[in-house]
Amino acid sequence: MAEQTKITTLDKVVVRFSGDSGDGMQLTGTIFSTLSAIFGNEISTFPDYPAEIRAPQGTLSGVSGFQVHLGSKKIFTPGDKADVLVAMNPAALKVNVSILKPNSIIIIDTDSFQKNDLAKAQFETDNPFTELGLTSIQLVAVPISTLVKEGLKDFGLDNKSATRCKNMFALGLVCWLFERPLEEAMHLLQNKFSKKPSIAQANIKALTDGYNYGHNTHATVSTYRIESKKAKPGFYIDVNGNAATSYGLIAAAEKAGLKLFLGSYPITPATDILHELSKRKELGIKAIQAEDEIAGICTAIGASFAGNLAATSTSGPGLALKSEAIGLAVMAELPLVIVDVQRGGPSTGMPTKSEQTDLMQALYGRNGESPLVVVAATTPTDCFDAAFWAAKLAVEHMTPVILLTDGFIANGSAAWRIPDMEKYPEIKPLYANEYKGEADWKAYRRDEKSLVRYWAIPGMKGFEHRIGGLEKDYTTSAISTHPENHQKMVETRQAKIDRIANYIPELEIAGDKDADLLIVGWGGTYGHLHEAMEGLQEKGKKAALAHFKFISPLPKNTEEVLKKYRKVVIAEQNSGQFANYLRGKIPGFTPHQFNRVKGQPFNVARLVEEFTKIMEA
Repeated sequence: MAEQTKITTLDKVVVRFSGDSGDGMQLTGTIFSTLSAIFGNEISTFPDYPAEIRAPQGTLSGVSGFQVHLGSKKIFTPGDKADVLVAMNPAALKVNVSILKPNSIIIIDTDSFQKNDLAKAQFETDNPFTELGLTSIQLVAVPISTLVKEGLKDFGLDNKSATRCKNMFALGLVCWLFERPLEEAMHLLQNKFSKKPSIAQANIKALTDGYNYGHNTHATVSTYRIESKKAKPGFYIDVNGNAATSYGLIAAAEKAGLKLFLGSYPITPATDILHELSKRKELGIKAIQAEDEIAGICTAIGASFAGNLAATSTSGPGLALKSEAIGLAVMAELPLVIVDVQRGGPSTGMPTKSEQTDLMQALYGRNGESPLVVVAATTPTDCFDAAFWAAKLAVEHMTPVILLTDGFIANGSAAWRIPDMEKYPEIKPLYANEYKGEADWKAYRRDEKSLVRYWAIPGMKGFEHRIGGLEKDYTTSAISTHPENHQKMVETRQAKIDRIANYIPELEIAGDKDADLLIVGWGGTYGHLHEAMEGLQEKGKKAALAHFKFISPLPKNTEEVLKKYRKVVIAEQNSGQFANYLRGKIPGFTPHQFNRVKGQPFNVARLVEEFTKIMEA
């Protein structure tokens, strides 16, 4: 009889599922993270897709991964290194060896570690663990493929179909490892394969077999218990950034009393926004897949002119294609939300990898003086609030708004409590029929305080008008090429954006108010920078974090805050775009910089190391 399994209680743990892109690692990781959220754990996930659509099976370039960090306390990142690695083949082991903790548990499918498999992964010996120097690990070597085919022999599946269930065997083994009951996982699988009940049952059988294998053999390793966190009462779901962005736009449309329109073209990693909104027809949402990026945004501009909350979604290459149409929306002063889910560039670059390299394009990537609003989401769940704010500013200030997310937070997920929309602010469009001026209404009549032009919707009697891309006279709204008028209109459009600083929250500081180092970031690096700040504090150092969601315009107190600290470091996943932007906005501002452009999230340990050097210099 096997010995009683040792149970280790931890406050947090990192699990990484890895294999070929066809091994179902994304589904496996998603189900496990959802289970963890259901059982009251904090989670943060990182789906890591290969850049090639279908690399040769078993090769290093074809490895797909899904990492989940779960715990009983607040989790900010998917974690630097893994406590548990599921490696479905030698390539997955080799690609992930650098992110393993000492004494980590490695689960392998021995059927996929044969001589030919090792050769594909460029191993030179028949012992990959010794070759990689993995001497302090807990190895769980299981003939997963063989056991799955044996367990499904009565299901009438061919070998290929049966083998495709091996990811569920691995999931069952991990569920045993973390004491996760299988009922919820079974329910998720039944929903996933609701139209193919035989496939659902096959996957459930493989899941159960994996769990029982661990339970019956005790798998020679300790199991983990992660205590549940007492959550604030409410309804929770596991949500990724793209879904949260979609929900934020929906909520904003409801608050504004407008119909939501999305005109878009598929592009990685933004396409899921189009997918999500196209499923919401019952809410009156119109989502159109146009023939190209330019057509996508032009349909959205037309929908905005017609009185809708209009949006378009894209990534960096598509934002470049949309630039002329964005300029049209700036000149016409129409509300429009442009969601840019940033990815590795330039050109097609690394479509499945994440960067922060579109900031300058968002701020200045148009011809002429073409100011607009730029907002950046900070976490997967914050994508909801960021999208809501982007829509609110677009509608209330009659301007295009570029919402920057990135591949990391767009595909990553976290447990999200469905918000109480009664607590969210109203969204009030400034309609032309609210105009109270003494002069006759014209298309570019403005509110004196905000400089926002009044929005006339086609069909509003007495407010017939034409707008377009040509410059207009400030007073008459007719086409004008007069030099002094153009100067005034350029200044007015910029002033309108600048005044939005009066309508957004001020910059807040986390950490020590008397910090020796202020860490500055923006967008999707929030979690890593927050953990780095905490890491410095654990070492007895005083540190603080200023993280920007609103970039154009900047919060009113930006200069005041940044000049309070003797040492400031700006960390971003580009070559210094935000640092250069702030230098231009704040005279005499000379921050330190930390820049990485690897297509991967920051490593928190490296951040702490580099920030410590700056503090001690």
